[in-house]
Amino acid sequence: MSQNPNIIFIMPDQLRADFLSCYGASFINTPHIDTLAASGLRYSRAYSAHPVCVPARASLLTGMNAIKTGVIDNGQFLRSDYRACGLRTWPELLNEHGYYTVATGKMHFYPWEKRMGFQQRIIAEDKLWGYIQDDYYHVLKRNGYTKTAFVDEPDYHNHFGALVSPIPWEYSVDHFVGQESVRWISEYDGEHPFAMMVGFPGPHNPYDPASEYATFSPEDMPQPLPVVPEDTKLMRPSRQQRSGSGRKSWYALQNQKPPTREDYLLQRARYAGLVKQIDHEVGCIVAALREKDILENTVIIFASDHGDYLGDHGLSGKASYYQAACHIPLLVCHPDFQASIVCDNLVTLTDVTATILSLAGCDIPTYMDATPLSGLGLADEGEREHIVGMLRNGWMLFDGTWKLCKYASGAHLFNLEDDPDEQHNLARDSRCADIFHCMDAQLTSEIMQATNEAFFAQRVYTFSHSSSPEFGRVGWERTYPMPWDDSA
Repeated sequence: MSQNPNIIFIMPDQLRADFLSCYGASFINTPHIDTLAASGLRYSRAYSAHPVCVPARASLLTGMNAIKTGVIDNGQFLRSDYRACGLRTWPELLNEHGYYTVATGKMHFYPWEKRMGFQQRIIAEDKLWGYIQDDYYHVLKRNGYTKTAFVDEPDYHNHFGALVSPIPWEYSVDHFVGQESVRWISEYDGEHPFAMMVGFPGPHNPYDPASEYATFSPEDMPQPLPVVPEDTKLMRPSRQQRSGSGRKSWYALQNQKPPTREDYLLQRARYAGLVKQIDHEVGCIVAALREKDILENTVIIFASDHGDYLGDHGLSGKASYYQAACHIPLLVCHPDFQASIVCDNLVTLTDVTATILSLAGCDIPTYMDATPLSGLGLADEGEREHIVGMLRNGWMLFDGTWKLCKYASGAHLFNLEDDPDEQHNLARDSRCADIFHCMDAQLTSEIMQATNEAFFAQRVYTFSHSSSPEFGRVGWERTYPMPWDDSA
Protein backbone atom coordinates (compact mmCIF):
# COMPACT_ATOMS: atom_id res chain seq x y z
CA MET A 1 0.00 0.00 0.00
CA SER A 2 1.30 3.47 -0.86
CA GLN A 3 1.86 6.23 1.65
CA ASN A 4 -1.31 7.95 0.41
CA PRO A 5 -3.99 5.26 0.30
CA ASN A 6 -7.51 5.89 -0.83
CA ILE A 7 -9.91 5.92 2.12
CA ILE A 8 -13.58 4.94 2.12
CA PHE A 9 -15.62 5.47 5.27
CA ILE A 10 -18.95 3.61 5.10
CA MET A 11 -21.47 4.64 7.74
CA PRO A 12 -25.00 3.20 7.83
CA ASP A 13 -27.38 5.15 10.05
CA GLN A 14 -28.54 3.60 13.31
CA LEU A 15 -26.98 0.15 12.82
CA ARG A 16 -26.64 -2.17 15.81
CA ALA A 17 -23.53 -4.34 15.96
CA ASP A 18 -25.51 -7.45 16.90
CA PHE A 19 -27.39 -7.42 13.57
CA LEU A 20 -24.21 -8.38 11.70
CA SER A 21 -23.06 -11.98 11.39
CA CYS A 22 -19.44 -10.96 11.98
CA TYR A 23 -20.59 -9.76 15.41
CA GLY A 24 -22.28 -13.06 16.18
CA ALA A 25 -25.80 -12.65 14.77
CA SER A 26 -27.12 -16.11 13.81
CA PHE A 27 -30.42 -14.98 12.25
CA ILE A 28 -28.82 -12.98 9.42
CA ASN A 29 -25.91 -13.46 7.04
CA THR A 30 -23.97 -10.33 6.05
CA PRO A 31 -21.18 -11.79 3.90
CA HIS A 32 -19.95 -8.58 2.28
CA ILE A 33 -19.61 -6.68 5.55
CA ASP A 34 -18.05 -9.81 7.08
CA THR A 35 -15.46 -9.74 4.27
CA LEU A 36 -14.29 -6.35 5.52
CA ALA A 37 -13.72 -7.88 8.94
CA ALA A 38 -11.89 -10.84 7.38
CA SER A 39 -9.06 -8.61 6.11
CA GLY A 40 -8.48 -6.25 8.97
CA LEU A 41 -9.64 -5.34 12.44
CA ARG A 42 -13.00 -5.84 14.07
CA TYR A 43 -13.41 -3.76 17.22
CA SER A 44 -15.49 -5.59 19.79
CA ARG A 45 -15.81 -2.64 22.17
CA ALA A 46 -16.51 0.33 19.93
CA TYR A 47 -18.86 3.00 21.24
CA SER A 48 -20.58 6.11 20.04
CA ALA A 49 -19.90 8.63 22.77
CA HIS A 50 -22.72 10.81 21.41
CA PRO A 51 -25.39 8.33 20.23
CA VAL A 52 -27.66 10.69 18.29
CA CYS A 53 -27.35 11.46 14.56
CA VAL A 54 -26.15 15.08 14.51
CA PRO A 55 -23.97 15.09 17.65
CA ALA A 56 -22.17 11.96 16.44
CA ARG A 57 -21.59 13.46 13.01
CA ALA A 58 -20.48 16.87 14.28
CA SER A 59 -17.90 15.14 16.46
CA LEU A 60 -16.77 13.07 13.48
CA LEU A 61 -16.28 16.20 11.37
CA THR A 62 -14.14 17.93 13.99
CA GLY A 63 -12.67 15.12 16.09
CA MET A 64 -13.97 16.96 19.16
CA ASN A 65 -16.34 15.79 21.88
CA ALA A 66 -19.92 17.00 21.89
CA ILE A 67 -19.50 19.58 24.64
CA LYS A 68 -16.64 21.20 22.74
CA THR A 69 -18.57 21.19 19.44
CA GLY A 70 -21.65 22.56 21.23
CA VAL A 71 -23.77 19.91 19.48
CA ILE A 72 -25.49 17.76 22.10
CA ASP A 73 -28.80 17.06 20.34
CA ASN A 74 -30.25 16.95 16.82
CA GLY A 75 -31.44 20.55 16.99
CA GLN A 76 -27.91 21.97 17.08
CA PHE A 77 -24.99 22.15 14.67
CA LEU A 78 -21.46 23.51 14.37
CA ARG A 79 -21.14 27.28 14.48
CA SER A 80 -20.92 28.73 10.97
CA ASP A 81 -17.64 30.56 11.73
CA TYR A 82 -15.82 27.41 12.86
CA ARG A 83 -12.93 28.18 10.52
CA ALA A 84 -12.42 31.55 12.24
CA CYS A 85 -12.16 29.53 15.47
CA GLY A 86 -9.13 27.77 14.03
CA LEU A 87 -11.01 24.53 13.37
CA ARG A 88 -11.02 22.41 10.22
CA THR A 89 -13.19 19.45 9.30
CA TRP A 90 -11.39 16.27 8.38
CA PRO A 91 -12.30 16.67 4.67
CA GLU A 92 -10.78 20.16 4.71
CA LEU A 93 -7.59 18.85 6.29
CA LEU A 94 -7.36 16.09 3.66
CA ASN A 95 -8.01 18.59 0.85
CA GLU A 96 -5.00 20.58 2.07
CA HIS A 97 -2.97 17.36 1.96
CA GLY A 98 -3.70 16.61 -1.70
CA TYR A 99 -6.78 14.38 -1.34
CA TYR A 100 -9.97 14.69 -3.31
CA THR A 101 -12.94 14.33 -0.93
CA VAL A 102 -16.44 13.21 -1.85
CA ALA A 103 -19.53 12.35 0.22
CA THR A 104 -22.44 10.24 -0.96
CA GLY A 105 -25.75 9.80 0.88
CA LYS A 106 -26.75 11.11 4.28
CA MET A 107 -24.51 13.55 6.14
CA HIS A 108 -27.14 15.35 8.28
CA PHE A 109 -25.60 18.80 7.91
CA TYR A 110 -27.43 22.08 8.51
CA PRO A 111 -28.25 23.43 5.95
CA TRP A 112 -28.61 20.01 4.35
CA GLU A 113 -26.75 20.93 1.13
CA LYS A 114 -23.61 22.26 2.92
CA ARG A 115 -20.35 20.61 1.93
CA MET A 116 -18.44 21.09 5.20
CA GLY A 117 -15.19 20.61 3.29
CA PHE A 118 -16.19 17.83 0.91
CA GLN A 119 -15.31 18.86 -2.63
CA GLN A 120 -18.28 16.94 -4.01
CA ARG A 121 -21.54 15.72 -2.52
CA ILE A 122 -24.14 13.35 -3.97
CA ILE A 123 -26.99 13.79 -1.52
CA ALA A 124 -29.65 11.44 -0.19
CA GLU A 125 -30.56 12.79 3.20
CA ASP A 126 -32.40 11.55 6.29
CA LYS A 127 -35.32 9.22 5.56
CA LEU A 128 -37.62 11.38 7.67
CA TRP A 129 -36.71 14.56 5.77
CA GLY A 130 -39.33 13.94 3.12
CA TYR A 131 -39.44 17.36 1.52
CA ILE A 132 -35.84 18.36 0.91
CA GLN A 133 -34.95 18.50 -2.77
CA ASP A 134 -31.72 16.52 -2.73
CA ASP A 135 -30.30 14.41 -5.56
CA TYR A 136 -32.36 11.39 -4.53
CA TYR A 137 -35.55 13.48 -4.53
CA HIS A 138 -35.04 14.31 -8.20
CA VAL A 139 -34.38 10.68 -9.14
CA LEU A 140 -37.64 9.66 -7.47
CA LYS A 141 -39.55 12.50 -9.07
CA ARG A 142 -38.37 11.56 -12.56
CA ASN A 143 -39.62 8.04 -11.98
CA GLY A 144 -42.97 8.88 -10.42
CA TYR A 145 -42.18 8.34 -6.72
CA THR A 146 -41.87 10.54 -3.64
CA LYS A 147 -39.73 10.44 -0.50
CA THR A 148 -42.90 10.61 1.62
CA ALA A 149 -44.59 7.56 0.09
CA PHE A 150 -44.23 5.49 3.27
CA VAL A 151 -46.58 7.82 5.18
CA ASP A 152 -49.50 6.69 3.04
CA GLU A 153 -48.98 3.03 3.98
CA PRO A 154 -51.24 1.77 6.83
CA ASP A 155 -48.50 -0.57 8.09
CA TYR A 156 -46.24 2.42 8.74
CA HIS A 157 -48.73 3.70 11.30
CA ASN A 158 -50.05 0.37 12.56
CA HIS A 159 -46.60 -1.14 13.21
CA PHE A 160 -44.62 1.93 14.29
CA GLY A 161 -42.61 2.36 11.13
CA ALA A 162 -42.30 -1.31 10.11
CA LEU A 163 -43.49 -1.89 6.55
CA VAL A 164 -42.54 -3.13 3.11
CA SER A 165 -41.47 -0.14 1.05
CA PRO A 166 -43.91 1.06 -1.62
CA ILE A 167 -40.84 2.14 -3.62
CA PRO A 168 -39.19 -0.61 -5.72
CA TRP A 169 -35.71 -1.75 -4.76
CA GLU A 170 -34.08 -0.16 -7.82
CA TYR A 171 -35.24 3.25 -6.54
CA SER A 172 -34.69 2.63 -2.82
CA VAL A 173 -32.51 5.15 -1.02
CA ASP A 174 -29.76 2.78 0.10
CA HIS A 175 -29.50 1.37 -3.43
CA PHE A 176 -29.23 4.94 -4.76
CA VAL A 177 -26.38 5.68 -2.35
CA GLY A 178 -24.61 2.42 -3.13
CA GLN A 179 -24.89 2.81 -6.88
CA GLU A 180 -23.83 6.46 -6.87
CA SER A 181 -20.76 5.46 -4.86
CA VAL A 182 -20.01 2.72 -7.38
CA ARG A 183 -20.49 5.13 -10.28
CA TRP A 184 -18.09 7.65 -8.75
CA ILE A 185 -15.44 4.98 -8.18
CA SER A 186 -15.79 3.71 -11.75
CA GLU A 187 -15.26 7.25 -13.10
CA TYR A 188 -12.37 8.08 -10.75
CA ASP A 189 -9.42 9.36 -12.79
CA GLY A 190 -6.70 8.33 -10.34
CA GLU A 191 -5.02 11.73 -10.44
CA HIS A 192 -5.22 12.24 -6.66
CA PRO A 193 -5.82 9.89 -3.75
CA PHE A 194 -9.43 10.17 -2.64
CA ALA A 195 -11.36 9.98 0.59
CA MET A 196 -15.03 9.05 0.28
CA MET A 197 -17.67 8.98 2.98
CA VAL A 198 -20.68 6.81 2.18
CA GLY A 199 -23.67 7.60 4.39
CA PHE A 200 -26.43 5.03 4.04
CA PRO A 201 -29.74 6.43 5.37
CA GLY A 202 -30.77 2.90 6.47
CA PRO A 203 -31.41 0.95 8.57
CA HIS A 204 -32.83 4.00 10.39
CA ASN A 205 -36.61 4.04 10.73
CA PRO A 206 -38.90 3.86 8.86
CA TYR A 207 -38.03 0.17 8.74
CA ASP A 208 -38.95 -0.20 5.09
CA PRO A 209 -36.98 -2.77 3.08
CA ALA A 210 -37.97 -3.45 -0.50
CA SER A 211 -40.07 -6.56 -1.01
CA GLU A 212 -37.03 -8.55 -2.21
CA TYR A 213 -35.41 -8.05 1.20
CA ALA A 214 -38.48 -8.18 3.44
CA THR A 215 -37.94 -11.91 3.89
CA PHE A 216 -37.08 -12.13 7.58
CA SER A 217 -39.66 -13.60 9.93
CA PRO A 218 -40.45 -11.90 13.25
CA GLU A 219 -40.37 -15.32 14.95
CA ASP A 220 -36.68 -15.66 14.03
CA MET A 221 -35.65 -12.35 15.56
CA PRO A 222 -33.91 -12.08 18.95
CA GLN A 223 -36.35 -11.10 21.68
CA PRO A 224 -36.19 -7.51 23.01
CA LEU A 225 -34.56 -7.17 26.41
CA PRO A 226 -37.00 -6.82 29.33
CA VAL A 227 -37.91 -3.39 30.60
CA VAL A 228 -37.00 -2.34 34.16
CA PRO A 229 -39.50 0.52 34.65
CA GLU A 230 -37.71 2.19 37.55
CA ASP A 231 -34.55 2.41 35.43
CA THR A 232 -36.08 3.76 32.23
CA LYS A 233 -38.06 6.26 34.29
CA LEU A 234 -34.78 7.81 35.44
CA MET A 235 -33.96 8.71 31.83
CA ARG A 236 -37.02 10.89 31.37
CA PRO A 237 -36.82 14.64 31.94
CA SER A 238 -38.66 16.00 34.95
CA ARG A 239 -42.22 17.25 34.53
CA GLN A 240 -41.01 20.86 34.65
CA GLN A 241 -38.48 20.24 31.89
CA ARG A 242 -41.05 18.48 29.70
CA SER A 243 -43.83 21.04 30.02
CA GLY A 244 -44.37 23.05 26.87
CA SER A 245 -41.84 21.03 24.90
CA GLY A 246 -44.32 20.43 22.10
CA ARG A 247 -42.63 17.16 21.30
CA LYS A 248 -44.22 15.28 18.40
CA SER A 249 -44.01 11.69 17.29
CA TRP A 250 -41.84 10.46 14.46
CA TYR A 251 -42.67 11.73 11.01
CA ALA A 252 -46.50 11.96 11.00
CA LEU A 253 -46.80 8.61 12.79
CA GLN A 254 -50.43 8.13 13.79
CA ASN A 255 -50.72 5.52 16.51
CA GLN A 256 -51.55 6.45 20.07
CA LYS A 257 -51.02 2.96 21.47
CA PRO A 258 -47.66 1.86 22.85
CA PRO A 259 -45.75 -0.67 20.72
CA THR A 260 -46.27 -4.32 21.64
CA ARG A 261 -43.68 -7.10 21.64
CA GLU A 262 -45.09 -8.19 18.29
CA ASP A 263 -44.54 -4.68 16.91
CA TYR A 264 -40.92 -4.73 18.07
CA LEU A 265 -40.31 -8.15 16.53
CA LEU A 266 -41.75 -6.95 13.22
CA GLN A 267 -39.56 -3.86 13.43
CA ARG A 268 -36.56 -6.15 13.91
CA ALA A 269 -37.51 -8.30 10.93
CA ARG A 270 -37.88 -5.28 8.65
CA TYR A 271 -34.70 -3.72 10.09
CA ALA A 272 -32.84 -6.94 9.27
CA GLY A 273 -34.08 -6.62 5.70
CA LEU A 274 -32.57 -3.13 5.49
CA VAL A 275 -29.28 -4.43 6.89
CA LYS A 276 -29.29 -7.11 4.20
CA GLN A 277 -29.86 -4.46 1.53
CA ILE A 278 -26.92 -2.43 2.80
CA ASP A 279 -24.72 -5.52 2.88
CA HIS A 280 -25.45 -5.99 -0.82
CA GLU A 281 -24.43 -2.39 -1.56
CA VAL A 282 -21.20 -2.79 0.43
CA GLY A 283 -20.39 -5.77 -1.79
CA CYS A 284 -20.98 -3.64 -4.88
CA ILE A 285 -18.63 -0.91 -3.59
CA VAL A 286 -15.85 -3.43 -2.90
CA ALA A 287 -16.38 -5.00 -6.32
CA ALA A 288 -16.07 -1.57 -7.96
CA LEU A 289 -12.75 -0.99 -6.19
CA ARG A 290 -11.53 -4.38 -7.36
CA GLU A 291 -12.64 -3.78 -10.95
CA LYS A 292 -10.89 -0.40 -10.89
CA ASP A 293 -7.78 -2.19 -9.61
CA ILE A 294 -7.46 0.08 -6.58
CA LEU A 295 -8.70 -2.23 -3.82
CA GLU A 296 -5.12 -3.01 -2.79
CA ASN A 297 -4.48 0.66 -2.16
CA THR A 298 -7.72 1.46 -0.35
CA VAL A 299 -8.51 1.37 3.36
CA ILE A 300 -12.20 0.78 4.11
CA ILE A 301 -13.65 1.82 7.46
CA PHE A 302 -17.14 0.66 8.39
CA ALA A 303 -19.04 2.00 11.41
CA SER A 304 -22.38 3.49 12.49
CA ASP A 305 -23.30 6.70 14.26
CA HIS A 306 -25.26 4.81 16.94
CA GLY A 307 -27.55 1.83 17.43
CA ASP A 308 -31.30 1.33 17.76
CA TYR A 309 -33.26 0.01 20.75
CA LEU A 310 -35.77 -1.93 18.64
CA GLY A 311 -37.74 -2.54 21.82
CA ASP A 312 -34.87 -3.29 24.20
CA HIS A 313 -35.83 -2.02 27.67
CA GLY A 314 -39.24 -1.12 26.21
CA LEU A 315 -37.70 1.75 24.23
CA SER A 316 -37.68 3.04 20.65
CA GLY A 317 -34.92 5.01 18.97
CA LYS A 318 -31.61 5.83 20.67
CA ALA A 319 -30.14 8.79 22.64
CA SER A 320 -29.06 7.01 25.82
CA TYR A 321 -26.15 4.93 27.03
CA TYR A 322 -27.83 1.55 27.03
CA GLN A 323 -25.77 -0.87 24.93
CA ALA A 324 -28.42 -1.02 22.21
CA ALA A 325 -27.94 2.71 21.57
CA CYS A 326 -24.22 3.30 22.05
CA HIS A 327 -22.44 0.02 21.21
CA ILE A 328 -21.61 0.15 17.50
CA PRO A 329 -19.91 -1.96 14.83
CA LEU A 330 -16.48 -0.76 13.77
CA LEU A 331 -14.36 -2.51 11.14
CA VAL A 332 -11.19 -1.50 9.32
CA CYS A 333 -10.31 -3.41 6.15
CA HIS A 334 -6.64 -2.70 5.47
CA PRO A 335 -4.54 -3.99 2.55
CA ASP A 336 -1.65 -4.78 4.92
CA PHE A 337 -3.85 -7.15 6.95
CA GLN A 338 -4.59 -10.52 5.38
CA ALA A 339 -6.46 -12.09 8.29
CA SER A 340 -9.21 -11.17 10.72
CA ILE A 341 -8.03 -9.60 13.96
CA VAL A 342 -10.35 -8.86 16.85
CA CYS A 343 -9.36 -5.85 18.94
CA ASP A 344 -10.90 -5.69 22.42
CA ASN A 345 -9.56 -2.23 23.28
CA LEU A 346 -12.03 0.54 24.04
CA VAL A 347 -12.47 2.81 21.03
CA THR A 348 -14.96 5.48 20.01
CA LEU A 349 -16.62 6.42 16.74
CA THR A 350 -14.87 9.81 16.88
CA ASP A 351 -11.50 8.00 16.78
CA VAL A 352 -12.30 7.33 13.12
CA THR A 353 -11.51 11.01 12.48
CA ALA A 354 -7.97 10.80 13.81
CA THR A 355 -7.52 7.47 12.02
CA ILE A 356 -8.45 8.94 8.64
CA LEU A 357 -6.07 11.85 9.18
CA SER A 358 -3.25 9.57 10.25
CA LEU A 359 -3.79 7.21 7.30
CA ALA A 360 -3.56 10.21 4.97
CA GLY A 361 -0.36 11.48 6.59
CA CYS A 362 -1.99 14.56 8.14
CA ASP A 363 -1.07 15.97 11.53
CA ILE A 364 -3.83 15.64 14.13
CA PRO A 365 -4.80 19.10 15.43
CA THR A 366 -4.37 19.72 19.15
CA TYR A 367 -8.04 20.58 19.62
CA MET A 368 -9.12 17.05 18.69
CA ASP A 369 -10.10 14.51 21.34
CA ALA A 370 -9.94 11.69 18.79
CA THR A 371 -6.95 9.37 18.72
CA PRO A 372 -6.04 6.86 15.97
CA LEU A 373 -7.70 3.48 16.39
CA SER A 374 -5.45 1.01 18.17
CA GLY A 375 -4.03 -2.01 16.39
CA LEU A 376 -3.32 -0.38 13.02
CA GLY A 377 0.26 0.62 13.78
CA LEU A 378 -0.45 4.33 13.31
CA ALA A 379 1.48 7.05 15.10
CA ASP A 380 0.00 8.32 18.37
CA GLU A 381 -2.44 5.45 18.73
CA GLY A 382 -3.06 4.42 22.30
CA GLU A 383 -5.31 2.43 24.58
CA ARG A 384 -8.19 4.22 26.23
CA GLU A 385 -8.73 3.51 29.92
CA HIS A 386 -12.30 4.72 29.67
CA ILE A 387 -14.86 6.36 27.39
CA VAL A 388 -16.73 9.52 28.30
CA GLY A 389 -20.09 10.13 26.63
CA MET A 390 -22.06 13.38 26.51
CA LEU A 391 -25.54 14.29 25.30
CA ARG A 392 -28.15 16.86 26.25
CA ASN A 393 -30.02 14.35 28.36
CA GLY A 394 -27.21 12.26 29.81
CA TRP A 395 -23.54 11.52 30.42
CA MET A 396 -21.58 8.27 30.57
CA LEU A 397 -18.29 6.93 31.93
CA PHE A 398 -17.38 3.40 30.84
CA ASP A 399 -14.17 1.59 31.72
CA GLY A 400 -14.88 -1.62 29.84
CA THR A 401 -16.53 -3.33 32.80
CA TRP A 402 -18.38 -0.71 34.81
CA LYS A 403 -20.68 1.75 33.10
CA LEU A 404 -22.01 4.82 34.93
CA CYS A 405 -24.80 6.72 33.17
CA LYS A 406 -26.15 9.92 34.66
CA TYR A 407 -29.50 11.37 33.66
CA ALA A 408 -31.55 14.31 34.91
CA SER A 409 -33.54 12.16 37.33
CA GLY A 410 -30.95 9.62 38.46
CA ALA A 411 -28.18 7.25 37.49
CA HIS A 412 -27.51 3.77 36.13
CA LEU A 413 -24.51 1.73 37.20
CA PHE A 414 -24.03 -1.57 35.39
CA ASN A 415 -21.33 -4.22 35.54
CA LEU A 416 -21.32 -5.46 31.94
CA GLU A 417 -19.26 -8.55 32.71
CA ASP A 418 -21.87 -9.83 35.16
CA ASP A 419 -24.88 -8.14 33.59
CA PRO A 420 -24.42 -7.70 29.81
CA ASP A 421 -28.16 -7.09 29.32
CA GLU A 422 -28.15 -4.17 31.80
CA GLN A 423 -30.97 -5.48 33.95
CA HIS A 424 -29.49 -4.78 37.41
CA ASN A 425 -28.87 -1.14 38.24
CA LEU A 426 -26.32 -1.00 41.07
CA ALA A 427 -26.32 2.78 41.50
CA ARG A 428 -28.08 2.53 44.86
CA ASP A 429 -26.44 -0.71 45.98
CA SER A 430 -24.40 0.07 49.09
CA ARG A 431 -21.90 -2.64 48.13
CA CYS A 432 -21.00 -0.62 45.04
CA ALA A 433 -20.92 2.80 46.73
CA ASP A 434 -17.14 3.19 46.42
CA ILE A 435 -17.22 2.32 42.72
CA PHE A 436 -20.10 4.70 42.12
CA HIS A 437 -18.48 7.64 43.91
CA CYS A 438 -15.09 7.08 42.27
CA MET A 439 -16.61 6.94 38.78
CA ASP A 440 -18.90 9.87 39.52
CA ALA A 441 -15.93 12.01 40.55
CA GLN A 442 -14.01 11.05 37.43
CA LEU A 443 -16.99 11.74 35.18
CA THR A 444 -17.51 15.15 36.82
CA SER A 445 -13.86 15.99 36.28
CA GLU A 446 -14.04 15.03 32.61
CA ILE A 447 -17.19 17.07 32.01
CA MET A 448 -15.67 20.09 33.76
CA GLN A 449 -12.55 19.87 31.61
CA ALA A 450 -14.59 19.58 28.40
CA THR A 451 -16.75 22.53 29.45
CA ASN A 452 -13.69 24.63 30.18
CA GLU A 453 -12.21 23.87 26.75
CA ALA A 454 -15.54 24.40 24.99
CA PHE A 455 -15.48 28.15 25.61
CA PHE A 456 -12.13 28.81 23.96
CA ALA A 457 -13.72 31.01 21.28
CA GLN A 458 -15.07 33.38 23.97
CA ARG A 459 -11.70 33.83 25.69
CA VAL A 460 -10.49 37.43 25.90
CA TYR A 461 -6.96 36.76 27.07
CA THR A 462 -4.58 34.02 28.15
CA PHE A 463 -2.52 36.43 30.28
CA SER A 464 -3.35 39.45 32.39
CA HIS A 465 -4.01 42.75 30.62
CA SER A 466 -2.97 44.70 33.71
CA SER A 467 0.39 45.67 32.17
CA SER A 468 -0.70 45.94 28.53
CA PRO A 469 -0.51 49.45 27.00
CA GLU A 470 -2.46 48.27 23.96
CA PHE A 471 -5.36 47.07 26.14
CA GLY A 472 -5.39 50.42 27.95
CA ARG A 473 -5.89 52.53 24.85
CA VAL A 474 -9.34 53.79 23.88
CA GLY A 475 -10.86 51.70 21.10
CA TRP A 476 -9.18 48.38 21.94
CA GLU A 477 -11.19 45.44 20.60
CA ARG A 478 -10.80 41.81 21.58
CA THR A 479 -10.30 39.04 19.06
CA TYR A 480 -13.58 37.22 18.45
CA PRO A 481 -13.82 34.38 17.99
CA MET A 482 -10.51 33.55 19.63
CA PRO A 483 -8.84 30.79 17.56
CA TRP A 484 -8.02 27.59 19.40
CA ASP A 485 -4.25 27.85 18.96
CA ASP A 486 -4.22 31.38 20.36
CA SER A 487 -6.30 30.50 23.40
CA ALA A 488 -4.94 27.08 24.31
